[in-house]
Amino acid sequence: MECEAERRPLGVFECQLCALTAPYSYVGQQPPGTQSVVGLGHSAHRHHFLPRSLLEESYVMRDPFTPDKDRFLILGSRCGSCGRLVCVGPECSLFYSKRFCLPCVRENIDAFPQEIQQDLEKRKVPSKRPASQPGSRT
Repeated sequence: MECEAERRPLGVFECQLCALTAPYSYVGQQPPGTQSVVGLGHSAHRHHFLPRSLLEESYVMRDPFTPDKDRFLILGSRCGSCGRLVCVGPECSLFYSKRFCLPCVRENIDAFPQEIQQDLEKRKVPSKRPASQPGSRT
C-alpha cells in the first residue's frame, strides 16, 4: 500500500517560458521505485520511455494516465545555461548533454553542433516575448 506522503506532491512545477504547471512528486535523477519514465511536454500524447536513471536532475510526477504507480512523467528541469525552470516541450527546451531553454540555445547557437542548429531551424518557433521588449540579459 502506498503511503500518503508518496501521493502528496512536493510542489507545483511551472515552466518559466510557457507557464505549463503540474504538481511534481520528485526532483532528482532516480525517481524511487520506477519501472520506466515518460517524457511530457505540450506533446503529451507522444510518450517516450526512458531508462530508470535520468541524465539530468528533473522534476517528475507519477503518470496519471496509467494505474502503474511505478511510472513517472518528466515535467522539466533547469536550463544548463541560465538556470530557468523549463518544461521538456519542444517549444521551450532541448536536451544536449543537459537541458537548455530555447532562448539560451538561440543566443549561443554557434556553440551547438550542426544537427542541433538544423533541428532548431526546422522548429521555426517565434520568440515568446515581443520584439520591442528588451532582453533580460546584457
